[in-house]
Amino acid sequence: MKKIYLMLLATALLLQACKKEEVTTTDELSNPYSPYALRMAALFPEGFESGTKTSYTAANVSLGSGQWFFSDALIGTASADRKTGARSARVRNAGFIRTNFNLEFGINFVTVQHARHGTTANSTWQFQYSVDNGTTWIQVGSNVTTTSTTLNTATFNLNTTVPTRIRIVKLSGSGIVNFDNISVDEPGEAPTRDSHLELGNPSNATSNLAAPSNYLLSKTQYVLSYNNSRGSANWVAWHLSNAWKGPAARCDCFTADTQIPSSFFRAASTSYSNTGFDRGHMCPSEDRDGSSTDNAATFLMSNIIPQAPNNNQITWNALEAYCRTLMNQGNELYIVSGGYGSGGTGSLGGVTQTIANGAITVPARVWKAVVVLPIGSNDLSRVSSSTRVIAIDVPNTQTASSQPWSAYRTSIDAIEAQTGLDLFNLVPLEIQAAIESQVDNALIQ
Repeated sequence: MKKIYLMLLATALLLQACKKEEVTTTDELSNPYSPYALRMAALFPEGFESGTKTSYTAANVSLGSGQWFFSDALIGTASADRKTGARSARVRNAGFIRTNFNLEFGINFVTVQHARHGTTANSTWQFQYSVDNGTTWIQVGSNVTTTSTTLNTATFNLNTTVPTRIRIVKLSGSGIVNFDNISVDEPGEAPTRDSHLELGNPSNATSNLAAPSNYLLSKTQYVLSYNNSRGSANWVAWHLSNAWKGPAARCDCFTADTQIPSSFFRAASTSYSNTGFDRGHMCPSEDRDGSSTDNAATFLMSNIIPQAPNNNQITWNALEAYCRTLMNQGNELYIVSGGYGSGGTGSLGGVTQTIANGAITVPARVWKAVVVLPIGSNDLSRVSSSTRVIAIDVPNTQTASSQPWSAYRTSIDAIEAQTGLDLFNLVPLEIQAAIESQVDNALIQ
């Protein structure tokens, strides 16, 4: 079906190139198979780079993805407009922007980047869709409040399979919002929730009480190897795709993990209090907001290690956000992270070896390894010698934030040498040899 559609689209574009002028009728807009509708079918992501609209007066505007309607909105090019290129949409008051065309095969999910324009106030907005050519609109997820002057990404899961239009509506208020880089994932190879250990169990951990330093804890949201002698995980592994994303709020509900055997040490929510170290997530809260249950699981103390605040909140957080950016670009990721060694420097200064009366070891280094694959199935078989792999090894100190996370890139081989783990060990050996010896050198914006 998609091949036929693409052939029709190409034909429509060729015919249009031969025309000097065209008048679009209401019937053409509502007919999903008219030449106009085919030509205007989605060419996303939409970054507003090809359009011009300099006033807030309601009007149609032709963009790279198709024709949109702007109400109390324009395309901003000023320095105060938050954007990744030269332009972004700017919406004020109770304005909105919407597509005048359908995504003919439906929509899996949409991602939208948003930020406050200039020094204006915070604003609240919502994302909507229509399956009746714009006659009625349905809200997706919760209202979004834009508080940052830096572009952040919001994800909306629609899961429609019929012609669908989209709309972004600013609810009210004195603030102004910039929107940019709107991406649409159409049905085809839909993202799924896959096995966290699809690519391997790094330490061959098992749920054997006789092995308290390598005890397997398997959860719906992630899997980990618990080390009772360290009071934290050796490693935590999780799969990341948009199938894990949703509107659930961050719960901030740190809780002891009762899945840890009662004969082992279980960190409490207060075990890190007044230590100078953050309760640092391995599997991030924002990677698991598909439901309140998923999010709460990330606050179990078994998913937490002592991290220097600047490391956790700046360096580590930036890589977490970058992984979600890769996800939003149509990828799924297999991620493993942990710490090793002992002796970190938190906000109190000095080197701290342990906390919680010696029950929890403060790691000297924290590491993460990421395998990036386009969304698909049979993931293990799709890992090749050209698959992108990112690995970092960061000192667990306050000064770690003096450099971006990308400065700490290393090879998986180097991490394995320090930790004794065998990461992604189900990948064929010849492919492991190729990808695990390399240091990622992609340009990070």
